[in-house]
Amino acid sequence: MSDRLPHILRVDAQENRELLLEAARSLFSERGLDVPMREVARHAGVGPATLYRRFPTKQELVVAAFDDELRECGSIVAEACADPDPWTGICTFLLRIGELNARNQGFTDAFVSSFPDAIDFTAHRARMLRALADLCRRARDVGALRSDVVLDDLVLVLMAGRGLSGATLDARLAAARRFSSLAIEAFRRGGVNEELPPPARVAESMLT
Repeated sequence: MSDRLPHILRVDAQENRELLLEAARSLFSERGLDVPMREVARHAGVGPATLYRRFPTKQELVVAAFDDELRECGSIVAEACADPDPWTGICTFLLRIGELNARNQGFTDAFVSSFPDAIDFTAHRARMLRALADLCRRARDVGALRSDVVLDDLVLVLMAGRGLSGATLDARLAAARRFSSLAIEAFRRGGVNEELPPPARVAESMLT
C-alpha cells in the first residue's frame, strides 16, 4: 500500500494538470487571456491551490496551454517559407494563420504578449518572425508583393484578426477567410499602388 501511494499521487497530479490545461484552452480560446486564474480552476473542477501548485504564474499556464498552437503556427510558417513561390507562401500563411486565429481566440493574445521568462516560447516566435521577414523579402524581390509591405504588416493582420467575432466557429472561420483574402489583395503588387503610411513597428518588440 505504501508503495502505491506515491504512484496514486503522481497520477492524480497529472490528471489535475490535464484538467487545468483543458479548461485554460477552452476559456482562452473563447474569451482571450483576460480570464482570471480562479475561473480556470473552477472550470477545471479543482481548487485554486491546486492550480497554483501546477502553474505558479498565469504566464506558465498560458505557455503550456498554447504549446500545441505554437507548434501548429510553426508548421504553417515552415510550409509557407518552403514554397518555391514566395507569393504563394505568403497567401498560405495569411489564410492558414487566420483560421488558427479564428479557432482559438486566445492564441494571438499569447503570440503577441511579452513573456520574458518563457525562453522557448520567445525563441520559437522570434524564429518564425525572422522566417516570415525573409519570405516577405523574397516575395518583394520577385515583384509579387508590394514594395512597401514589411513584416510588421503581417503581424498587423494577425492582430486585427483577433477582433473577428462570431456566434459560432463556422462564422468566425468564414470571417477569417474573408479578412485574409482582403489582406492578400491589399498586399498584392499591382499596376498602381497608392503609397502607404509609415509602417507600424509592432514586430520589433516580439523579436527581442
